[in-house]
Amino acid sequence: MPSPARSQHPVGFAEVAAAAPDRTALVEPDGDSLTYGELNSRVNQLTHALHAVGLRTGDGVAAVLPNSRHYFELRLATGRSGLYFIPISHHLTAAEIAYIVEDCEARVVVVHESLLASAAQALDEIGVPAERRVVVGSAAGWTGYEDLLHGQPATPPGIPRAGSIMMYTSGTTGRPKGVRRRLPDGPPQVTPTELNLTSRLGIHPGHEVQLASAPLYHAAPGVFVNAGLNFGHTIVIARRPAPEEWLRLVERHRVSITFAVPTVLHRLLRLPEEIRRQYDTSSLRSLVHGAAPCPAEIKRAAIDWLGPVVHEFYAATEGPATAVTAQEWLGRPGTVGYALPGIEIRILDPDGSPLPAGESGGIYYSPSYDFEYFKDADKTAAAVHDGLLTAGDIGYLDEHGWLFLCDRRTDLIISGGVNVYPAEVEAVLLTHPDVADAAVIGVPDAEWGHRVTAVVQPEAGVAGGDELTAQLTAYCRTLLAGFKIPRTITFTDRLPRTPTGKVRRHELRPADPRP
Repeated sequence: MPSPARSQHPVGFAEVAAAAPDRTALVEPDGDSLTYGELNSRVNQLTHALHAVGLRTGDGVAAVLPNSRHYFELRLATGRSGLYFIPISHHLTAAEIAYIVEDCEARVVVVHESLLASAAQALDEIGVPAERRVVVGSAAGWTGYEDLLHGQPATPPGIPRAGSIMMYTSGTTGRPKGVRRRLPDGPPQVTPTELNLTSRLGIHPGHEVQLASAPLYHAAPGVFVNAGLNFGHTIVIARRPAPEEWLRLVERHRVSITFAVPTVLHRLLRLPEEIRRQYDTSSLRSLVHGAAPCPAEIKRAAIDWLGPVVHEFYAATEGPATAVTAQEWLGRPGTVGYALPGIEIRILDPDGSPLPAGESGGIYYSPSYDFEYFKDADKTAAAVHDGLLTAGDIGYLDEHGWLFLCDRRTDLIISGGVNVYPAEVEAVLLTHPDVADAAVIGVPDAEWGHRVTAVVQPEAGVAGGDELTAQLTAYCRTLLAGFKIPRTITFTDRLPRTPTGKVRRHELRPADPRP
C-alpha cells in the first residue's frame, strides 16, 4: 500500500482529474499535451460514443495503434463502461490480426491510419462490416475517430461500471490465447494487487513523470502507464526511441519512472560511456524491468550506472507474482523477487508434488484475478494446479522464499539426459564485447537427443565466422560447464524477438527430422 505520506494524493483517474484538472496528463511524441481535465472530457465523450454505437457490458473493443493518446482514451473509456479493451500489436501480419479480432469477438475495431495496410486486410478477410471499423485519421469507408466523439457530452454518462483489459499471450510457442478476467462489480478502482506491486517498485501516487516508450499493446508497459494515470503522473509517450533518444527524453522531461525490457538495458549499456555521461539521468527513481530474463551482469552494470533504481518484477499476462528492488537484488543477485502480499508461490515437480528450497521445478503461484483463456477451457485447466497457475516457467525458491528463474519449460534443452537452461548460456554470451544479441536453442541430435546451439547477432562491424566462433567457444569454456557450451554457433543480422524482448525460438528451430 502507499506510504502514509503519499496516501494524501488522490487515487483513481477521475479523482485525479477532479482534483488537478490543469495538471499535464499526456505528452505526445509530437510534443502536444493534454491536461487531466481535457483527457477526462475526451474519455467521457468516447464512453458516450461507445454506448451510442450499441456496445454493452462485456463487449470488446480491439485496437491496432502506435503509442498514442488514443490508447489511453480507449483504455480509460472501456474501463469505465464495463467493456473489454483488446490492444493488438501492429507488428503482426494480417492473418495474425485477423485471428485475434475474430477470436476475441470484438464489436468495434479501432485502427490508426498509418497501420491500415495489414489491419484492413485482416478485417476484410474475416468480414468485419464498415460500421464496426473506426480509423484514427481518415480512410474511405471507415468511421473517423474524431467523428465518433463529435457532439458527444463531455460529462460522465451515469454510474460507471468497471471494464477490463484483455491481453493475448505472446504466442512464441503457438497461437496466442486471450486472458479474460471476470469483470469486477461496481465502478473502476485501483486494486490491492496493483497497489502492492507498484509500491514495492517505488511507484506511488503523486506528481511523477513517467516515460512510456515500450509498446503499450503489451501487458507490462500498459500496467504501469495505467497505474500512472490513476496516480496522477504525467505520461511522456514515445515510440520505440533509439538508445540515445531514450536518454534525451529522460533528461528533457526529468523522467522519474519508466518500464524497459532487458534488451533496452543491454542497448543502453552498449552506448559508449562518453555518450551516456552526456545525459542527466538523476531524475530516475524507478526503472522497472520484466517480461524477459535479464542477465545478472547486465543488471549489475545498469545499477552501477544509474544507481539503485533498477527494480524488477516477475509476472505473466495472467497476473503478477513477485517484485524486487535494486538494493534487495544486490543482496541476492539473480532473484526476480519475493512474493507480493497475498500471493503464494510453490515449486512443483512434473507430478505436481512440492519441491524443497533450492530444487528447480515448475513455478506455480496464486492468481490475483479470476481469469480464463477465452474459449479454451482445456488450456485454462492445464495452467492451474490446486488453485495455483503457471506460465510454464522453471525456477526455484531459496530458503528465505526468494524466487529465482531458470527458464521456460518449453525452452529447456535436455542434452545427453542433462538439463541445459538457455537463459544461462545466453547471459554468458551477452557479456562478450563482440555480441549484440544471442539466443540458445536445442537442435535435434541423434546421439544427444538435442545439442546446444547458439544463434548470435554480432556487434556492428564484427564479422561472424570461424574466428568469432572460436573466440566465443573459448570464452564460454571459462564460465560454463562443458555440457552447456554451444556445440554449434550460427550468426544472424537480427534475432527474431517480440517487442517485449522474448525470443521467438520457434523461428530459429529447424524441423525435427527424427521419426
